[in-house]
Amino acid sequence: QIFQPLHTLRAAEKELLPGFHQFEWQPALKNVSASYSVGIINGLSGWASSVDDSPADTITRRFRYDVALVSALKDLEEDIMEGLRESGMEDSACTSGFSVMIKECCDGMGDVSEKHGGGPVVPEKAVRFSFTVMSVSVLADDKVEEVTIFTEPKPNSELSCKPLCLMFVDESDHETLTAVLGPIVAERNAMKESRLILSIGGLPRSFRFHFRGTGYDEKMVREMEGLEASGSTYICTLCDSSRAEASQNMVLHSVTRSHEENLERYEIWRTNPFSESAEELRDRVKGVSAKPFMETQPTLDALHCDIGNATEFYKIFQDEIGEVYQKVNPSREERRSWRAALDKQLRKKMKLKPVMRMNGNYARRLMTQEAVDAVCELVPSEERRETLRELMRLYLQMKPVWRATCPAKECPDQLCRYSFNSQRFADLLSSTFKYRYNGKITNYLHKTLAHVPEIIERDGSIGAWASEGNESANKLFRRFRKMNARQSKAFELEDVLK
Repeated sequence: QIFQPLHTLRAAEKELLPGFHQFEWQPALKNVSASYSVGIINGLSGWASSVDDSPADTITRRFRYDVALVSALKDLEEDIMEGLRESGMEDSACTSGFSVMIKECCDGMGDVSEKHGGGPVVPEKAVRFSFTVMSVSVLADDKVEEVTIFTEPKPNSELSCKPLCLMFVDESDHETLTAVLGPIVAERNAMKESRLILSIGGLPRSFRFHFRGTGYDEKMVREMEGLEASGSTYICTLCDSSRAEASQNMVLHSVTRSHEENLERYEIWRTNPFSESAEELRDRVKGVSAKPFMETQPTLDALHCDIGNATEFYKIFQDEIGEVYQKVNPSREERRSWRAALDKQLRKKMKLKPVMRMNGNYARRLMTQEAVDAVCELVPSEERRETLRELMRLYLQMKPVWRATCPAKECPDQLCRYSFNSQRFADLLSSTFKYRYNGKITNYLHKTLAHVPEIIERDGSIGAWASEGNESANKLFRRFRKMNARQSKAFELEDVLK
């Protein structure tokens, strides 16, 4: 199979890639060519190649969005037909009224440079944009209720997460990022206004797509939605609360931000219609100071939520070991010694090696009752130890709610008690730990306490919409790039995209 002439391999690859299925859009997509046999394209197609020094044709490769979606639907063809049969919708009855829910993820990856080879080390960063078909439902002509005929059973597996675009861009380089994602946004907007006609199970059927950009970490959401960076006083990407307000009132906030509102606020920021001072203006637009570029769905990113909260607990543990609540200004050395004591204890009792940056696995091991028990051995006061234990108990009650793919099924009791638990958790923080939460609170802790129930009521789940699938596919990207890619830049991204 392997030692075939290049053109045969090419032909075989072509059949397996998106772009092999016939389809059409009604009405035709604006500014998107109607040809359906398009494989991998240069992500900067249509841009003049003057992007910095690297030849522009090596920066990015992507599929055309509609072609990739068609390919993903064709992969699900059997599941869709199966779903139709199970819900007793006869084949011929259902040709229109299908709607498809798409989760979009986009994430920057740090160092992906070649590990061998001489020469200077270039800080090579990549960004991956991918999508997952979350569900397909159908509204039969005579029915009122939509029937869901396919639901992705593993929405966070890298297998259900289809890469759409790979780019060698730093996610902080807003200009290049928006230049590369621009065409994707344009195609996505065009598809919202149109229906796809595609043959599934031998009959042409019509699909509408709904896009929900939920697989972004906070940094990316802020960048896409024109908000200030995450150190801003406007702490939340879901509500207008400031850091000080969020630390006073930890629980009672509701989700108010939206893409449309951000666009309106940007216009106010740009035009300053009331001729206010910079401070007043900033307060009026609540920290929206750039043009929102891509619509994201205001939600909470479960993976980074875990990591953010674990980082916070790690710091609380240090402070409790050093009894900061009694001290005024502990010196740097003191703090360092508490941290060393904590690391040593965690290594001994939990076999947890200290990490440079908190990662998902460390966070999962740290946020356990065993870890708290280990830490409590170093905490002098019995009363404080009890409070720490209760804090962790509450946290472990809350966590499944925003981790579960379907909390109503998987942890109904915790879901019911969530608001109660988060209120109690907030009370503990603002009383026993008020030395840490006086006028400040971390972004993810605020979201965990204030917004989880509302998001779940709206979407049914937080975990299912998280960015994990994309994150785990990042690992694959690294591996393919090292092992399996033909070693020329132009090919490399194509191979990895396949």
